[in-house]
Amino acid sequence: MAGGVQFRFVLSYIALIAGLLLLLNTYPMIVSQDLVIDGKEAALTGQALGISQALSGGEALERESVGLIMEQQELAGLSRIAVTDEMGTLLYDTAYRGAEGINVLTFEHLPRVLSGYDAFYSAYADGNFRSQVAVPVVHAEGETVTVIGAVYLYENDLVQGAFIEGFQRDLQNFSIGAFIVALFLALIFFRTLTRRLMEMLSAIRIVGRGDYGYKLAVRGKDELAELGRAFNRLSDRLQETEEMRRRFVSDASHELKTPLASIRLLSDSIVQSEDMEVETVREFAEDIGQEAERLTRTTERLLQLARLDATPEPALVPVDVAQVVRRAGYMLEPLARELDVEMVFDLAEDGLILAVEDDVYQIVFNLAENGLKYNVEGGTLLIRLEKTADQVRLTVEDTGIGIPEEDIPHIFDRFYRVDKARSRARGGSGLGLSIVRDTVLQHGGQIEASSRLDVGTRFVVVFSGVG
Repeated sequence: MAGGVQFRFVLSYIALIAGLLLLLNTYPMIVSQDLVIDGKEAALTGQALGISQALSGGEALERESVGLIMEQQELAGLSRIAVTDEMGTLLYDTAYRGAEGINVLTFEHLPRVLSGYDAFYSAYADGNFRSQVAVPVVHAEGETVTVIGAVYLYENDLVQGAFIEGFQRDLQNFSIGAFIVALFLALIFFRTLTRRLMEMLSAIRIVGRGDYGYKLAVRGKDELAELGRAFNRLSDRLQETEEMRRRFVSDASHELKTPLASIRLLSDSIVQSEDMEVETVREFAEDIGQEAERLTRTTERLLQLARLDATPEPALVPVDVAQVVRRAGYMLEPLARELDVEMVFDLAEDGLILAVEDDVYQIVFNLAENGLKYNVEGGTLLIRLEKTADQVRLTVEDTGIGIPEEDIPHIFDRFYRVDKARSRARGGSGLGLSIVRDTVLQHGGQIEASSRLDVGTRFVVVFSGVG
């Protein structure tokens, strides 16, 4: 697919390999040609200087003397050798020997050479190195140096050209082979990579349809394998969340269905009984009111839990926990007298934490209310507040009926009740401790519970202190 990840990966890989192969085919060729040209400049310039020195004996160059001197030179492999006078007129030229009408050397750098400078030019094209060099012929008499002519050499080197051409052809063949191999390996690699990505995409779609138990088969230790393991962990979390959601919906439905059924039954009884006594009607109405209150409490706590789940980080202010505990104790004092439970306070002062005061009150009130409701007559509820260098520790401990050890890990679950019948009889909905736990966690605290049957239960809440 033109827009697929595999296509883009392969295209990028091909572009990278093509760039590297292009560099491989150009840089070595440029370097090789430069090396050959440098060698030719040194060799041809040396030959030209040797001829120039041989010709520099007289005050002026003569055609006959130049010819005699040039016949004595051993200059094999050159395509053309020419000698001019100080005006550029040809005195000797192997390319036009015996020809008529060629009187002046047409080398573009000749004026510079006749001014006393060397000139060299070389180029590679069509498997041939074409090189030209010209040096001045000077005559020195005392301190006076005079340019009396120029020596010009020209060379066509097909041997070096054939070597460069063969080298270039070998590079091209190697590049084509390397490109084919790289493309083949790229297709294999990216097909494997995209297959693993497609497996993950397929797994995401399966989990998206609600099959949270689906797991990826993780292979290897690379980044994709780590991604697969992270996906499996996420799938486990989703499955746990879904199970909690279903259990929550089921428990909530059950909690709401029971009082609604009672209300329906009681109201039907009143409607269908034409001669029901007024006292009985009043009792049924009171029962309906109690069930309605139960519905109200459950609904309010569900709404409170929903707010805890959805509310962003609250604005925190310093809160004196000791004052909050005293206020909650004052509100619970009538219930304590009714249940014949003594409340004992051991509160350290200056126990400041960053929190929302109403949330702290809700934590203390719920824990203390449970400690009263599930206590025994003549029992004790101890609320202790301790302050350390960086923590504030709240302990709520009762001498009540206790919690079985196997139930302790679940007491913070929503709608979980240790003894459903006794909890309902005491007005419990199974949501109070869930609210406490979520509120504590929202404020960055920790809560732990420990209990022994018929001995009592202890809750410990730890917050980070201020100051």
